[in-house]
Amino acid sequence: MPRTTTVWRSITGAVALSALVALAPSPASAKTEIQFWHAMPGQLGDATNELVKQFNESQSEYEVKALRKGTYPETLTAAIAAYRQRQAPNIVQVFEVGTQTMLLSGAVHPVYQLFKEQEIAVDWKDFIAPVVGYYTKDGNLYSMPFNSSTPIFYYNKDVFQKAGLDPAKPPQTWKQVEEYAKKIIASGAAKCGFSTGWPSWTMVENMHAWHDQPFATRRNGFDGLDVQLLINKEFGVKHIGQLAAWQKDNVYSYGGRAGTADPKFINGECAMYIQSSALIGGFTRGVKFAWGTGQLPHWGPPYPKATSIIGGATLWVMKGKPANENRGTARFLKFVSETNQQMWWHVTTGYLAISNSAVKNLEAGYHFKKNPDQWTAFAQLTKGKATPNSQGLRLGNFVQIRDVIESELENIFAGKKTAKQGLDDAAAKSNDLLKEFAAANKQ
Repeated sequence: MPRTTTVWRSITGAVALSALVALAPSPASAKTEIQFWHAMPGQLGDATNELVKQFNESQSEYEVKALRKGTYPETLTAAIAAYRQRQAPNIVQVFEVGTQTMLLSGAVHPVYQLFKEQEIAVDWKDFIAPVVGYYTKDGNLYSMPFNSSTPIFYYNKDVFQKAGLDPAKPPQTWKQVEEYAKKIIASGAAKCGFSTGWPSWTMVENMHAWHDQPFATRRNGFDGLDVQLLINKEFGVKHIGQLAAWQKDNVYSYGGRAGTADPKFINGECAMYIQSSALIGGFTRGVKFAWGTGQLPHWGPPYPKATSIIGGATLWVMKGKPANENRGTARFLKFVSETNQQMWWHVTTGYLAISNSAVKNLEAGYHFKKNPDQWTAFAQLTKGKATPNSQGLRLGNFVQIRDVIESELENIFAGKKTAKQGLDDAAAKSNDLLKEFAAANKQ
């Protein structure tokens, strides 16, 4: 056989083999990877991973890789640092206090723009207004609501029963909270009346919204960066001063920041507790006594009742990613926002479903009749009067401001400062942080 013929046959054989390889099914590793950084611990992290797994199994083009990067502040800091080093993930979960920072970071790809570019339709009008309003700028949604919650009132029904209180009727006013707490302590049913988680969020930020009082100037920061806090005015001093007074006779028991006060309620030390609605899932599985929920207590006239504001976090899309990855990111966010996933997420975690369609389907399935405690947060957000004071807070350096407020609350509750002194100092230090942020982000 001539050598040229042998070589030609070898070449044609190689071409044929290449063609066969090209036509063969793509291996699993050929999927486009989407990096997703989040801050969900424990059972909430398990639920997040399950949601990601459901998406990955629902299609064959994209593989979302979920990674917990630490606490909320740690995840936010890590994402911004990674963006500056051009190593950012596609999606990052950021808590609500980081909203202004993300909006002005220059590092994000607004979700409304992403979906428009990808020609993926989303019915934004179906989303629950108080939830999307927090993350909307100039009428457009910048990040996808994910784990939204609001503070609600929890109470120990067994303790109420022992103290001679009606376990079907939680207090509706702060005066009733005081009255019930004193009765509970006097009966020996519990050592303390109530405690609180996330003290700035529940007792300062949400109490101002719930009583339709401004937390800061410029419509709580929505109208500009030249903002000042108003927490040291009449309402703030009255409410925090009363908490400090109640602490002296154990009506109120300060339990620390974030969720460090949870054991006070779970172990039966305090009969009542104000914390995130997202704890319903964990309480259902872990609390051994009968418990119930109610809306936040209110001081009554002369303060009007508005709505509470949300907490939790949203999913931000990082800028500068290839088109095929942006396509996968949009597909994942669309999946997360769909009715079935929203219903599953709410039932599994206790976080709010973000669409009216999901809420209607839950109602049609008698979910809220079977689980009335899971309706409390929706009622608080959707049945009250939404006002500019209850739409949320948009402040620069908000992570540091919340730390400042909580430090001064601790000074007040420890008796080191009066409520007026502590809140004046919190406002002054926070206003300096706001000035710094405004100077660094001149528009």
